[in-house]
Amino acid sequence: MWKEKRVSSMMLKEAEAAAQCVALQLACDGERFADLGRTLRSTSFHTALTVARGSSDHAANYFGYLTMARTGRIVASLPMSLITLYKSPLVTRDTLTVAISQSGQSPDVVEPIRYFRDGGATTVALVNDASSPLAAAAEWAMPLHAGKEQSVAATKSFITSLTAGARLVAHWQNDPELLEGLAALPAALQAATRVDWSAAIEVLAPARNIMVVGRGISFPVALEAALKLKETSALQAEAFSGAEIKHGPMALIEDGYPLLIFATRGPAQAGLIALAEEMRGRGARVLLAAPDDVATRDLTLPVAATPDLDPIVAIQAFYMMAAQLSQARGLDPDKPRHLSKVTRTS
Repeated sequence: MWKEKRVSSMMLKEAEAAAQCVALQLACDGERFADLGRTLRSTSFHTALTVARGSSDHAANYFGYLTMARTGRIVASLPMSLITLYKSPLVTRDTLTVAISQSGQSPDVVEPIRYFRDGGATTVALVNDASSPLAAAAEWAMPLHAGKEQSVAATKSFITSLTAGARLVAHWQNDPELLEGLAALPAALQAATRVDWSAAIEVLAPARNIMVVGRGISFPVALEAALKLKETSALQAEAFSGAEIKHGPMALIEDGYPLLIFATRGPAQAGLIALAEEMRGRGARVLLAAPDDVATRDLTLPVAATPDLDPIVAIQAFYMMAAQLSQARGLDPDKPRHLSKVTRTS
């Protein structure tokens, strides 16, 4: 049985700092977010786009889901190469374009924001480096306030990106309940650092591959968890929607095949719990992450003040486990193979 040895790493320290960073973000730029919310409410958009790569794209996925579910506006992820490589003549007027980035340095994130702003779009950058080219390119630069992140694996910057996206939607809607839920988020994140996920380390330390499953608002968390398992533990991890796994991916299931399922609260939860039971029947080694009122859970998911914010505290619990899993597999979570902190693509 694996015994927890919380050997410190920069990834672990930075994940633990996320609650403090979120508290700082929520204490700053309140009037600016309110002004942006009023602008969005008074502007007619025929298109809403997100611009991001890697973990930031998973945060953009969460922002897009919240926006569509709460405002009814359709949001799409922009294939940046349409601008940077293909030079396609895209219609930019009456468009909201939101970029998310930790560094704000990559040309394929910066150039589309410049292009859309020059074409008359409303452009927003949720960016950690307020002095970056991306912050300068956007009409509305909204700092993440995560502070400098030294571990290659993004943790606190991802959590502050999720928070900033939810904050943007809350001010867009002028929704007191979501704003109150955000105010309670630092305490929920702090509690999430203390959740015991050692059972996942026992299963995943010897594993070679894994499927990570979510659906609806939990799917961005599945995407992010799969990326981190690849980055920090060299695990072949793939993320799937619970609605898709029964198509081609189920052919991979065999005895002992690990599945991590994020069953956060909401309409998709019951189906994910049922999926976990079905996959157990097919021989999979299921790790069902669910709130403590789900009797069949293997891992306890912390919850936020409102279900729409649950993914933020869910990924916090996962990060604490992932940093320790990397070390249990004999790796350094701060120095993934072949990777660097800032990635510049065109």
